Amino acid sequence: MSETAFSSLALKPELLSNLETLGYHEMTPIQQESLPPILLGVDVVGQAKTGSGKTAAFGLGLLNKLRAKRFCIQSLVLCPTRELADQVATELRRLARGIPNVKILTLCGGTPLGPQVGSLEHGAHIVVGTPGRIQDHLSRETLDLSEVNMLVLDEADRMLEMGFQAELDYIVARMPEHRQTLLFSATFPDEIQKVADSFMLRPKMVKAAATKVSSDIHQHFFEVEDNEARIPALQLLLLQYQPESSVIFANTKKEVKEITRALKNYGFNVLALHGDLDQRDRDLMLTRFANKSASILVATDVAARGLDIDNLDAVFNYHIAHDTEVHVHRVGRTGRAGSQGNAFSLFSAKEAAKINRLEDYLGIKVDGSPLPNRSVLNNPPMRPSLMTIEIDGGKKQKLRPGDIVGALTRDGSIKGDQLGKIQVTDFRAYVAVNRKVAGKALTAMERGKIKGRNFRARMLMD
Repeated sequence: MSETAFSSLALKPELLSNLETLGYHEMTPIQQESLPPILLGVDVVGQAKTGSGKTAAFGLGLLNKLRAKRFCIQSLVLCPTRELADQVATELRRLARGIPNVKILTLCGGTPLGPQVGSLEHGAHIVVGTPGRIQDHLSRETLDLSEVNMLVLDEADRMLEMGFQAELDYIVARMPEHRQTLLFSATFPDEIQKVADSFMLRPKMVKAAATKVSSDIHQHFFEVEDNEARIPALQLLLLQYQPESSVIFANTKKEVKEITRALKNYGFNVLALHGDLDQRDRDLMLTRFANKSASILVATDVAARGLDIDNLDAVFNYHIAHDTEVHVHRVGRTGRAGSQGNAFSLFSAKEAAKINRLEDYLGIKVDGSPLPNRSVLNNPPMRPSLMTIEIDGGKKQKLRPGDIVGALTRDGSIKGDQLGKIQVTDFRAYVAVNRKVAGKALTAMERGKIKGRNFRARMLMD
């Protein structure tokens, strides 16, 4: 038996059987380092990034400890964003398939409290949530953590960057002192050590092997004179390479807004993701970007952490990241699943120290390439081939993706291959349609019926 096989662990048979059906055979580095002490009940501090397999590491730990017949909240997982919380809950449900009647509840901001209170009244085994919303429920006494035996702090560095220290203190003060605590963080600022000292008992420190940039990703570096030269450089690169889907990473929220405003003035289809957005606007941005009806997303690392953004043609670094591992994480968003990707990084002479650290970390020599010739200014900006229609109906109205496809293709004027990704949430649905038939599709939604009912619909525009 391989030492890296899940079957080498003292996991419940139903968990091992389910791992087989999921195709999970060998542990990732962070799982191999963290799972043995987790299963022994030891507090663990793990350094690992999104995509390293850390969710399965702590998920298997809490599910192995779970007593399903004891119907109370036994585990709490805290995440910095709603998107990450949703992803974690989805993965936990997959891992728990072999255990009957396990209830996993997600409690995040941006959604009404009432339905969450009703769900809590029906009980749960595991709660996954954001610190602010968990604190809300605790202050209203709608959430009882008195039986929790495992606390997980996922992406703890981002929670601290987002200012959740006070909420974490409030939550932990209302939990049993005798519990197992797991903390996972991509980086290790001094604040993480303070959290570990405050919340944990003699934690074991584990770290996955450093991630390197995939050979499928081509890195390009461009030297600019000053900050004023960065946006014109972005314009030239976008017009030259015409990526269908790209993320521009900025170091601050202010830069995100400035870049977005400038690129819109240049005629680009661009969305901004930052902390000032309310949850509905954030969800709409991500829906449009994920279904390829928007081609450029400008974001900070905090805003983009935990987002399920795959199949990017390109990543742009407006500045070199302060942390070399953050640079690798950004660049790793492109070139996934064996596809070719491009990463474009802008730097100035003032960033020499960051470039030196990057060269040492990656084992490369960074030489600035020349920017595209200004003749590319004659190229039109990339225009997405899809547009998104929002429908005022969702799961609560029993809508399914197949119902929407049927309504749009019923008369034959719109073909199935002219439709893109369809997302159905509790109260709304979103369908990407080819730009050439977008008007026709909107009319079909507004005037036609889905499952015998009329639903309002609108086109999402910039």
